[in-house]
Amino acid sequence: MKNYQLFKSHPWHGIHFGNKAPEIVTAFIEIVPTDTVKYEIDKQSGWLKIDRPQKFSNVVPALYGFVPQTYCGVNIAQFCAQESGRNDVHSGDGDPLDICVLSEKNIPNGGILLQCRPIGGLRLIDKGEADDKIIAVLEGDALYAQYQDIDQLPPSVIERLRHYFLTYKNLPESPSTCEVAGIYDRQTAYEVIRHSIADYQQLLQNTD
Repeated sequence: MKNYQLFKSHPWHGIHFGNKAPEIVTAFIEIVPTDTVKYEIDKQSGWLKIDRPQKFSNVVPALYGFVPQTYCGVNIAQFCAQESGRNDVHSGDGDPLDICVLSEKNIPNGGILLQCRPIGGLRLIDKGEADDKIIAVLEGDALYAQYQDIDQLPPSVIERLRHYFLTYKNLPESPSTCEVAGIYDRQTAYEVIRHSIADYQQLLQNTD
């Protein structure tokens, strides 16, 4: 009789980022474009939880989640400061590395794993924290698999992503604190992924 695993793997800690990373990575998807509630992973249990209902018509324009066994800490912050020329980036945001995955397919719900190819990213800074968003395409997607680098995407796709991340935390009583400090290519996205993996390894060492 096969020795089946009896317990569900923790999406952040129990799943590998992929043997072909950073060229192909595993992504855990939390929310999809049809969601009207923002879900995110509960770091302790590994279950999806409701972060907040979306009060306004701000819909994520791609599959949105994170790369397992990554972390945005010191290495991510230093790389962000170096690449942006900013001296006010003091840390990463303390979460796994965010990723947006473009696909023509209508995937109705999150809580899934997929394989994707990073093609670039958005360098977000929020209150002095580096909050990178890797942009990827679903591996084998009939439409988006043709794109190898972010500059090949239609400008409207990039603008939708920029607009979402500049406004998704907005509330009427408080102005946005997010800014896009740059848009970077595939090779830089690879470096961001490598730094986030290094940050995760350091996180494990510090919690032993």
